This record gives sequence, structure tokens and C-alpha cells, in this order.
Amino acid sequence: MDKISLTIDDQEISVNRGTTVLEAAQKGEIYIPTLCAHPDLKPFGGCRMCIVEIEKMRGYPPSCTTPASDGMVVKTNTTQLNQLRLGVMELLLTEHPNSCLTCHRRQRCGPFDVCLRHAAVTERCVVCPKNYRCELQTVVDYLGINEIRLPFQYKDLPIERGDPLYDRNYNLCILCGRCVRICDEVVGAHAIDFTFRGSQALVGTAFNVPLTESGCIFCGSCVDVCPTGSLVERANQWLGPSEDQVTTTCPYCAVGCSLKLEIKKDKIIRVFPNPDGPANKGRACSKGRFGMDFIYSPDRLNKPLIKRNGQFEEASWDEALNLVSSQLAKYKGDEFAGISSAKCTNEENYLFQKFVRSVMETNNVDHSARLCHSPTVAGMLATFGSGAMTNSFNELEKTSCLMVIGANPGANHPVASFWMKRAIRFGGAKLIVINPREIDLCRMADIWIRPRSGSDVALLMGMMRVILEEGLADQAFIAERCENFEDFKQSLEAFPLDKVETITGVPQDQIVQAARLYATSGPAMIFFTMGITQHSHGTDNVMALANLAMLTGNVGKVGAGVNPLRGHNNVQGSCDMGALPDYYPGYQKVTDPAAQAKFAAAWGCTLGDKPGPTLTEIFDAAVEGKIKALYIMGENALMTDPNSSHVEKALNKLEFMVAQEIFLTETARLADVVLPATSFAEKDGTFTSTERRVQRVRRAIDPIGDSRPDWLITCQIAKRMGAKGFDFGHPSEIMKEIAQLTPQYGGVNYDRLEQGSLQWPCYTPDHPGTPTLHTTQFSRGKGKFMPLEYRPPAELPDDKYPLILSTGRHIHQFHSIHMTGRAAGLRALYGEEQAELNPKDAAELDIADGDRIRVISRRGKALAKARLTEASPPGVIFMTFHFPDTAVNFVTNNALDPIAKMAELKVCAVRVEKVKEAAMAEKNHV
Repeated sequence: MDKISLTIDDQEISVNRGTTVLEAAQKGEIYIPTLCAHPDLKPFGGCRMCIVEIEKMRGYPPSCTTPASDGMVVKTNTTQLNQLRLGVMELLLTEHPNSCLTCHRRQRCGPFDVCLRHAAVTERCVVCPKNYRCELQTVVDYLGINEIRLPFQYKDLPIERGDPLYDRNYNLCILCGRCVRICDEVVGAHAIDFTFRGSQALVGTAFNVPLTESGCIFCGSCVDVCPTGSLVERANQWLGPSEDQVTTTCPYCAVGCSLKLEIKKDKIIRVFPNPDGPANKGRACSKGRFGMDFIYSPDRLNKPLIKRNGQFEEASWDEALNLVSSQLAKYKGDEFAGISSAKCTNEENYLFQKFVRSVMETNNVDHSARLCHSPTVAGMLATFGSGAMTNSFNELEKTSCLMVIGANPGANHPVASFWMKRAIRFGGAKLIVINPREIDLCRMADIWIRPRSGSDVALLMGMMRVILEEGLADQAFIAERCENFEDFKQSLEAFPLDKVETITGVPQDQIVQAARLYATSGPAMIFFTMGITQHSHGTDNVMALANLAMLTGNVGKVGAGVNPLRGHNNVQGSCDMGALPDYYPGYQKVTDPAAQAKFAAAWGCTLGDKPGPTLTEIFDAAVEGKIKALYIMGENALMTDPNSSHVEKALNKLEFMVAQEIFLTETARLADVVLPATSFAEKDGTFTSTERRVQRVRRAIDPIGDSRPDWLITCQIAKRMGAKGFDFGHPSEIMKEIAQLTPQYGGVNYDRLEQGSLQWPCYTPDHPGTPTLHTTQFSRGKGKFMPLEYRPPAELPDDKYPLILSTGRHIHQFHSIHMTGRAAGLRALYGEEQAELNPKDAAELDIADGDRIRVISRRGKALAKARLTEASPPGVIFMTFHFPDTAVNFVTNNALDPIAKMAELKVCAVRVEKVKEAAMAEKNHV
């Protein structure tokens, strides 16, 4: 990029052309006071604090809006500048409570501290929750203001406390506009704006509705950028500044947001997003920002529990570990299975699968990735040779087209959706949304296609037929980089557009428009989640997306590729670590003799070559009596797996079960022994995000009670069973072993991760990592086109069950809510299950908004409150699986994809009945 040089306060600074004077000064560590400028926002020039003197330029331009030019000479700290700034600041302080700014001792006390000047508790000590953290104070200090010469006029405006998470004190607002601009420019929620004008101006919502009705997603970005104490997080506003900060990685979705945990008196008092986070760049969602109350929940497990006579009793660690090790020793081989966790670290997942294979002598290990992205792994391994996201989020800045299919990033991956919206709004990227449900991105879409649930293969094959027939395919890319094209091409003949329209319900002209837009707007990125994978033909869906990308040459380039958005914080890493029945770490097949010999030698054991059962098949085998003992780490299968009645039957039939958890979940209650684990904040390790980014998880506080890290518990069980190779003192030592055996992680170590994240593949200690996959060739050599056929969902509506149930997540809750459900603010935002159905269906069933309804399938029923919304198409009901008192998975279908063994959670035939209030007390049952 073109470089320029300028001189600021006699210091020569070299910057890229297009840099502002303020940014250049900040690069040179020269302080220029400002109140409205922020590195994440466009230049605004509103506060007039950052004015400078520039040679050969008239006036005093604001440095935040003035581009730096080559040879420019700038002064930032002259008498005239500071007099002008002082005048502006004094006017501002005539309406801003300023006792904290003008104490003669310059002493800023914490809340209720004794004032060192007055030797008494005074109002001035507690006027502002932002003491020590206020940017206004910083500017006052810079200008040396000790008294205000103009009369003070208190605005006497309200302090708004009506929303669940924030307080807004209008008396402390300086109208800098940061909160308005961050909500508009970065978050894209447009929930607030300036209301009224002139001296009456305030920040608020349209028509003064509550934030909960304004489109606010409660990400906290407005709180984070507020320079004063006007906008604060209610729960911790009076806790004062922290004593320490620990950088770690968010434990919720797989975007991989870097967070700062603020510590005071050995307790986490505040969580805020890391401005230098490579994936989140200083942003977070409501869960990451406000969903950490679970860490200190009184419900945390803090002692081992042993079930005696049907009741749990507290036990010592020695007693519990001895019992577990002696019992598991009875079930070595295929009578045992282990369920690992996408919530746990890479190191913990690695050790867990190592324990299952080397100590328990079986490949019977799987985890929750089976129920989210197992079709992704199967489909993309077959076509590309790698089952991971091909691009990085920062490539959204360079893409020209986004196809978001079977995904709702705004609800499930909010921070990723911020970058998508910016690419569309400010980068000019086109947007194709393919989703039966209306999502927030539909408002920005150039084309929104609303196919029938489960018809994705037909739709995508129809689009590809259009692309091929209209000569829009990238023939050079196909010839050079791909194989099996002719077989694939022949399979397209089964998808004329009239047939595709009949199957999908999508008009032919829409199919053509979408095909043309995607094929001609490269580079183009595809993003998908479980609307693609959670089908009995999910692997076919993923292969169809891979075919589409290869057909148009939209893969292996910056800003072009196929990108599965993973659901859990470490679902990518847990797969990488081999917590799968058919793969060792690094996707090395258990059926490969060379891989088997490699791991057997490293672990000092004999390994079997037979793949184990998948997660859903583990429960089938338990019902059949083939699996008799289960070790489950950090998963609540009874609430999150399909056909919960079947899962419950399986768990009850086991002879021995041990659960390793932070809470006594519905699944853990059925265990014989429960071992208390630590949360992410109490241990060290790594997570791997959806963009293959390996990041540190750092211990911020001591373990709660007598809980222990999962990796340590697994090691202690293994050693009690006489196993070798589990003598680890720290997760960094485990990562060394991972790097030795897993090629993609060969260059990953804790020393490097202290300097920043790494994206795999990272083969050697000097390898920089890989932001974009398949740039020169596919991981399998050549990309393989896959001929496909359309297969309908396993269960379609009929006269008895005329509607379709589809399940998913809500933006303010996560999984089975054992973490988010303990955050009072998040429960206030969404604390009860709602069954969303179209008003047309509701009218036919005489159901009004808010009525209690019963959703019934062939397997069970669930009770919930009805919510009428056009977001659900006619004939489709949408529910989340968060709430145990609703337990929607008693209803869902466990029909499987034949390749990935994914359950069909997105299509389930149901009927709906209106029920009386009293019936809400009944439980879900078969």
C-alpha cells in the first residue's frame, strides 16, 4: 500500500495513504483529546476536541476527519488549540455533573469511599459509575481543568432502568453519538438514534419504545463505546475499576470471540470484548457479554456425587475416582462408550478420545458434532478433502456476493452477522438468502428464496443446471482443479426447472435470478449451518454446495469458498482432536493401518481398526444392551439429542454411567457418579473456532469449590486404571503431544499462541497458518464433483400430522440453557419457550398469540406458548430446544442421514392442539 510521511509535534510518522491525522498521531503514540472518535467508527467530527494546527491550512481542522498527506506538518498541543478546547469543554461541563472532575485533590474515589479531601462520604464520590474509566475525565486532566467558570445547570433528566441489562443516565450523556453510530455502522441493528433536536436532543428509540421492542440485540456495543457513565451495564456499574484482566475465548458459539475478563479481589466483575480479537474486533453478542453469571451460580457442582439407594451423596475425590476406575475396568471393549464435548478444550477432547481408545480399548467415542456438522465433515471431505470452513471472516471485506443458506447468523452467530452486514452495506456485496424462515438478513437481501423444508438438493441442482446451460460455469477451473465433472453433469438432467419448482415451491424465475447472481458476482462466499445439515440427506446438501462452488470457481480464493458456521465454541476443535468414532486426531482414519500403527506406537497400546457407533447409534446400542457403561463429558444428551424418550430409555438401561459436568443437568441426574468440572474461566487450554482459528483459553480464577478441570479428571481416572501416557502437569504439555501426532496442528504451541491466534493447517513451528484453504490445490488433490439425487425428508406431513416442526436456537439463549439460563438478564429477554407459527395456520386452529398449545408427533409432545409470526411460512412451526420444561426433543425425529448419521431435526411431522392453562403442568411424554 502507498506510504506517506508527515510530521506531528516534531515527530516524523510513516502511515498508509488514506490514514487520518488522528490515526497517524495515535500510531506515533501522540495523544490528541477526543470524545466522539472511535477506532471502530467512521470519522464524525462532532466533539471538536481533536482540532489541530496544520501548516498551510486555514483554521483548526478536526484531526479525525482530516486525511494525512505527504509532507504535512501538524501541531496538536499549542496554547491556542487548548484554549479552544477548553472553551468547548467548559460549555459541555455546564450541563454535565462535574464534581468528580474538579476535586482540588484530583482524587477520584470509588463508590462510598471516604473522600480524601473532605474526610467524609460525599455525594461527589458516588456520582458516576465510570470513575477512573471515564474518557471525559481523561480530557479534563489533559486540559488541566480545576474549576468551571460558567454556572452549572443540572438537566434533571431521567435515568432509564426499564430494560433488562442497561441503565442510561441522560444527565451524563454528552451527545457524542458513539452509541448511535456503533448500532448503525457496525452492529446493523439501527435500534437507537438521536431524537428531538437542539437543546432537547436525546438518544433514544423510535417513538420511545423499550429497547426490547426496538430491534436491539443487547450486544453491549453501545455500552462499550460510551465515553462517560451515561450508558452502563446495570449489574456491575458500582464495582469500580478492575485489578487485573485476563484475555480468553468465549465459551458459546464458534465465532471465537476474544474476551477480557476483569478481575477484582479474585472475582470476575466484568466481561467485555477484546478490541484486538481477530474474529470479533471488539464486539460480542448478548451471551458473550452478559451470559457469564453461570460461573458463580449456587447450582455449580463443587463436590463429587455418588448415587446410593437412588439419591446422590457427596463424596471425596479419591472415593469417586476409585469407584469410576474400578467400574469402568469391567467394561473394556465395545461394552463401553464415551461421549466427549464440543464445549471442552482441544486438550480435553484429545485426552478423552485417547482414554477411550488406549485405556478402554474401543473406538466407541463421539460427541455433539454428530448432531450439527457431521454432514459437513462427510460432504466436504469427499469433495474438497477437508471438512472445515474454507475462508476467514475478514475475507468478507473482499467478497462480492454472499449466499446464506440454511442459516440464521443474526441469531446463532451474531458477531459474524455484523461483518456480513458491513460487507453488504459498505462493501457493496450482493446477498442471496435461502431459508424457509424469514431472518433479519432478508431485509438486506437482493434475492430471498423460500423453499419447502428439505428441498435444498433440488433447488441447488436446478441452479447449477441454469449456470451450466447459460454458459456461466468456470470451465477453466473445472478442467484444471476438479474431477468427475461429466458424471455430475449428467445427474443435472434429472432437474428441469419445472420439476424443481414443483419440489421446492420456488418460482422458476427466482431460481434463474439466484443462479445468475451467484455465478456472475464472484468472488462469492457460501455460509450455511444446520438448516443444511440437520436432514436425513444432509450430506447430499453439503455436497451440492461444494458442487456449486466448484462449478463457478468460487473456492480456493480470498473472498470465495464454502463456509460452515459451527455451533459450539469448540465443535471444530473436538472434531480435529479425533472425538469421532472413525477418525483419530487430524482426520486420520482408524481403518488406515499406517495411522493405526502411528497412534499405537505413540500411546504404547494396541488399537482396533473397527469404527465405533455414532452418537445416535450409541443410544441404540445401549437400548439393545450392547453398550453397558457410558462416560459422558460436558453434554446434556437427554435435552439436546432427538427423540429424547429413546435417549432416556438408553441411559436408564446402562449398568454404569459417569457424568462430568459443571451443573447437575437432566442427563447427569441419571448417572451413577457425577464429577464436578471447572468452567472455561477456571482452566487453561485452547478452542478452535469455526474459521480454524486456534486461540488460548486462560484461567482467570481458582476453581469453584472442589471442582477440577476435565483434562485433569480424565488423567486421574486413566492413571488409576494403570494407564501410561497421562502424566500431564499442564495443558501446554498436552498440546505438545497433539502437535506431534496431528499434522494440521504441527506448528501450534502455547508460546506462539501467546503472540496471537493461529489458523490450521499450521504444519511447522515457523508456519504462519492458513487463512484460506485450497488456494493452489484441494486437500484431496482435485475437487470431486458428486452426482446427486433428490430424496425427500424421512417424515412428511399427512392428515394426522399436517404441519412441519423445525427446531433451532434463540439469540439470547444457548443449547440446554444450563449456562445462559442462569443469567438473569438473558432470562428476562427470553425466558420461556415460544412455538412460532404462521397466523394463517393459527387462524385455522383458532389459536391466538400467547395461547398455550401442545405440539404432538409420533414420538412425544411438548407444551409451549404460541407466538404468531410471518417469519414462519404456512405449514411450519419453529421451536427452540433450550428449555427443559418444554423439552421439544421428545417430539423430534431420529431418522438418520445414511452417511453422516445425522438426525433429521429440521423436518418432523406434527399436529397442534390448543390447551387450557391448567394443562401446562403436565410433562412431556410419549
